[in-house]
Amino acid sequence: MKVALYALWLAGFALFIGLIVYHGAGDLLAAIAVAGPGLVWVVAYRLVPMLADTLGWRALLPRSHQRPLLQMLRMRWIGDAVNTLLPVAQVGGELVRAQLLYRTGVPGPEASASVVVDLTAAVLTQIGFALLGVALLTLHGGAGGAALGVAVGIGVFSLLLLGFYLAQHAGMFESLARVLERVARGGDWLMLVGSAARLDNAVTRLYRRGRPFWIACIWRFLYWFFCAGEVWLAMYLLGHPVTVLEALVLESLGAAVRAGAFAVPGGLGVQEGGYILFGTLLGVGGETALAVSLIKRVRELVLGLPGLLVWQLQAGRHVLRRRAQSPDPTGQCSKP
Repeated sequence: MKVALYALWLAGFALFIGLIVYHGAGDLLAAIAVAGPGLVWVVAYRLVPMLADTLGWRALLPRSHQRPLLQMLRMRWIGDAVNTLLPVAQVGGELVRAQLLYRTGVPGPEASASVVVDLTAAVLTQIGFALLGVALLTLHGGAGGAALGVAVGIGVFSLLLLGFYLAQHAGMFESLARVLERVARGGDWLMLVGSAARLDNAVTRLYRRGRPFWIACIWRFLYWFFCAGEVWLAMYLLGHPVTVLEALVLESLGAAVRAGAFAVPGGLGVQEGGYILFGTLLGVGGETALAVSLIKRVRELVLGLPGLLVWQLQAGRHVLRRRAQSPDPTGQCSKP
């Protein structure tokens, strides 16, 4: 699997570079330079959708297992960094979230179940959000654009559903856990993914509670709408303002294409191609649409690199703490 992931990463990187060269690297840099210091606002704005996402995840936990909002927001930030910057098929960050939550004292099955159900809510609401995007694109394009919009939408949804099926049934989570275990040097990965029966029971109990799942879905819907706000802000800073509905179309379908290509690390190249395609259908120039995607990449790097650093520091402290608490050769425990 690791060889396949790296091969997909190389293919995505080649597509990414090809699109930049085709549209002119100099022109793209000039377009992004127009935004200038405004890029700081794009980075800061990311806190809004991330907060909505965290609130949805937190709602899935019983009150006794809920952790402070800022603490869970930090876990979400680290999970996003792992998903966007490491070759973990865009779901490795979910395992990291489960691990970090477990380390705060939440039982492993409950921590993992909250992430599994949160991922289900994410896929379900993204499909609905993408359907909304197809409908809006059809209305925007008139009769001529309807057929293309629906055809693209069907293809996107098929990839999205197929990807989710593979992630749940092809042993991907266990394989990714082993990869992440080597990266983070953590010793509790197998506990999170190795007890299938306990995890299934925890997931079933969570679904039976009903109300938390639908609350999580509501927050997830808000998350997607807030992500469209990031596109609107980026377009405004680039000097090509669009309507809120146009931003919704670009974000909903562009994000769906990236999710459908889940196996490509970070959706590299795929996201850019999706933005160019749907931006063109909306009347937005290819260069501008690509510049929006690149601004999102800048935001991912600015937030993701510190997130990975914090993750590694936490992992290192956890390893040192476990060693300090492990028995010494005489059978006595070391001081904590």
